[in-house]
Amino acid sequence: MKNILLLLLLAVCFQAQAQRTGPKVLVVTAHPDDETGMAATIYKITHELNGTVDQCVITNGEGGYKYSTLAESYYNLELTDEKIGRENLPRIRKQELLNAGKIIGINNIFFLDQKDAHYGLDEHEPLDTTWNVPWVTSRLKEIMTTTKYDFVFCLLPVPETHAHHKAATMLALQTVQSLPQSQRPVVLGVSGSNAKDTTSIQFEQLKNYTETKNDGKTVSYQFDKTVAFGYKNKLNYKIIVNWEIAEHKSQGTMQLAMNGGDFENYWFFAINAPEAKEKCKSFFESLKKIPYKIKEY
Repeated sequence: MKNILLLLLLAVCFQAQAQRTGPKVLVVTAHPDDETGMAATIYKITHELNGTVDQCVITNGEGGYKYSTLAESYYNLELTDEKIGRENLPRIRKQELLNAGKIIGINNIFFLDQKDAHYGLDEHEPLDTTWNVPWVTSRLKEIMTTTKYDFVFCLLPVPETHAHHKAATMLALQTVQSLPQSQRPVVLGVSGSNAKDTTSIQFEQLKNYTETKNDGKTVSYQFDKTVAFGYKNKLNYKIIVNWEIAEHKSQGTMQLAMNGGDFENYWFFAINAPEAKEKCKSFFESLKKIPYKIKEY
């Protein structure tokens, strides 16, 4: 009986996936909260474009214990004690991500459980010392070849960002480069900005890493989280991002990002085939559509 129920469950899952006709996206991040930077776009894909989003998280997130002060009473653990934090945060942060992923519609989450040693800017630390890079790239390749993704999203590897963010993006780019040209998804780097910003970010490439070269120096595509809809145009997609952020309770500084950032910016890496720009243009045009009917009361 159990085997029959399992087969029926699998059949339902396969049928649900078969009905997903929208874009297929893999998000590659270092930590179990980095997807927040693209949460509104993920929600649009899964809830409005009938697409599928998976996420691959490279570290176990244990290095976030310093920011867990307010979460100690919530989880009834002294998480800011390094030993206790490192022992318990991998489990806690996985569940937080599963909760957050449910809100924005993430389908599968692949946890690679590499050590989250500490915050730093030098990408050599995770790549040369902490992470099992050959295994990580092998696993990434397996994930990317098992499912034929249209896009891979990762954080833009600007020099001033966390070393783990840069390393995760570089490994995603290198893995895509290792695939046959016909099997490569389009890789996009993500950053955030506000409408009131007086200067725009410029990014050409991370020094010494040609795989991170951007096509040009400026952002290629944007999704506006502030676009208004609903009754009297009182709603926007920042609400969804706030819901998602709220699930990452062990990381206190994450909550300060609520209502922050007007745009999710996407950068077109130079490793992508030039003809992929048309695919991206069509995709980002589809994100502008608001499917909700205007109701009068």
